[in-house]
Amino acid sequence: MTRTPLGLVPYVVAAGAIAAGLLWHAVPSAPVLGRAQTSGEAAIGGPFALVDQNGTLRHSSDFRGRFMLVYFGYSYCPDFCPTTLALMADALGRLGPKAERIVPIFITIDPARDRPAVLKAYLKAFGGRIVGLTGNGQAVAAAARAYRVYYRRRPLQGGGYAMDHSSTVYLMGPDGKFLANYDQTMDPGALAAALRAYL
Repeated sequence: MTRTPLGLVPYVVAAGAIAAGLLWHAVPSAPVLGRAQTSGEAAIGGPFALVDQNGTLRHSSDFRGRFMLVYFGYSYCPDFCPTTLALMADALGRLGPKAERIVPIFITIDPARDRPAVLKAYLKAFGGRIVGLTGNGQAVAAAARAYRVYYRRRPLQGGGYAMDHSSTVYLMGPDGKFLANYDQTMDPGALAAALRAYL
């Protein structure tokens, strides 16, 4: 073992301190636990090509320049879907003329049953504003993936089926980018106020 002369000890200690300091600044610090670090934009939404309740092919680009209030569900839904569509219609009714800047859109996750004529009859109960969209299974699945929507067909006892699905209302900006999301537990007045803040 080599011994350092006593007269050189202060210099060795100083050199070690300098090296440690350089190493401390050269190595990036680890993130602090408990602190959320986020950046970028939410990857929600994207292009779609679906058929509306009048049988017209509609692209997501058709709605550029206006806000989109998008909800995924199906016409045979016994609870969340009618509740949420009623909420959307009520909130838009409270906005008066400003509601013209928003296109409410209902995209089915049950295209096998929700043909354009079915959607047209179903959406009459919620006023004339909501655009209903359907298509083949692939087109619907692509739209659902873009919006991070979960859905699954569930067989019912005695025959038939229901659709399990997430229940979220998405607000997309005039440029098609995600702005906010809401759920059916909101009061119509609260939803109207939240939407008004963007108009």
